[in-house]
Amino acid sequence: MKSYTLQQINDVINGVIEGNTTNEVTSPEQMELANANQITFIGNKKYEKLWEKSNACIAIVNKDISIQPGDNRAFIKVNNADLAMSQILELFASAPPCFEQDIHSSATIHPSATIGNNVKIGAGSYIGANVTIGDNAVIYPNVTVLDDSKVGNGTTIWSGTVVRERCTIGALCILHPNCTIGADGFGFRPCPQQGLVKVPQIGNVVIGNKVEIGAGSCVDRGKFSSTIIGDGCKIDNLVQIGHNSVMGRFCIMAGNSGLAGSVTLGDGVVIGGSASIKDHVTIGSGAVVGAGSGVTCDVAAGKTVLGYPAVDGRVALKQWAILKRMATS
Repeated sequence: MKSYTLQQINDVINGVIEGNTTNEVTSPEQMELANANQITFIGNKKYEKLWEKSNACIAIVNKDISIQPGDNRAFIKVNNADLAMSQILELFASAPPCFEQDIHSSATIHPSATIGNNVKIGAGSYIGANVTIGDNAVIYPNVTVLDDSKVGNGTTIWSGTVVRERCTIGALCILHPNCTIGADGFGFRPCPQQGLVKVPQIGNVVIGNKVEIGAGSCVDRGKFSSTIIGDGCKIDNLVQIGHNSVMGRFCIMAGNSGLAGSVTLGDGVVIGGSASIKDHVTIGSGAVVGAGSGVTCDVAAGKTVLGYPAVDGRVALKQWAILKRMATS
């Protein structure tokens, strides 16, 4: 079992120690559940009240903390407790699943595929014709990467994921279980003779570097050109990204949210959980879409919108306050 002293932990995060404890830390835990050999964090002053009843021996805290650690307990003060805690979690993280063979004997790899150095490919995976897998990539069991696709250096693809033909995934990406990259976009047109006629989707998906896509999420291929996910985007579980949508750099999409076709996001856009964005809408850089909102028109850079249909956040809050007073009057 891993264990660390107060000083060893502070050597990692370079904070300022207040108080002291002789207890060694064996794992991190949330305040309410922690025991005397666990470390926790206080990322917001409103949670200070939970510290008195917590059994944790150490808390990583922001520098504006207004309480004292107490007997045989310590705080490590840092500029950002959330970021510092992520470093501590890395200390205690388990090793990833083991590959007894770098390339499992049951994996199927087309002779024309190019496999880089130190690549791992798990049992039952399929690597198609003219696929390129970059150095240090990890392909877990039962992954499918179809013809002419590219996977960048150091990218990890978890089990059940399907990367359709001609798609490109950048370096240091993480695709969680059962992602689908490059499925056909949702394109149909009514026809009196045939009912709904399928519109061929002949584009692809291009994913930048350091992108993470959650379990069960889908990124559809473009109808003509590419659906694009910019560098550093983080996409939660069960997210839908429609054909020919373009996401800028460092965007965040929370679970169950979705982009319809041809949506454009600037850099640093945040989409809350279960929010829906109408087709052909543009959302400017730094804008925030609140959870459960429905965006039907363009959103200016830096603006926050809420509600269904989404409006300026301050307007939405006023509307809700008025409705609440009407309902209780």
